[in-house]
Amino acid sequence: MHDVLVAAQQAGELKAGLQSIGAGIAYGAAAIGPGIGIGIVVGNAITAMARQPEMAGQVRTTMFLGIAFTEALALFGFVLFFLAKS
Repeated sequence: MHDVLVAAQQAGELKAGLQSIGAGIAYGAAAIGPGIGIGIVVGNAITAMARQPEMAGQVRTTMFLGIAFTEALALFGFVLFFLAKS
């Protein structure tokens, strides 16, 4: 009836492809958390500055520290991406 065509694979080709897909999903998942965290930090800092404008300098400094710590999580995910890739 119909001939079935199957693509030939080299040894280890499927494993390498699945590792690449898994690494991409891991990095994507690792980037979601810090993105949400930075949004919450900045939103709360803006609310605090609107309620007490005289404390804006201290709130801004604390906000930038929170952003830096939250962004470190994204960098850990980026490193994990490269470790899972190899």
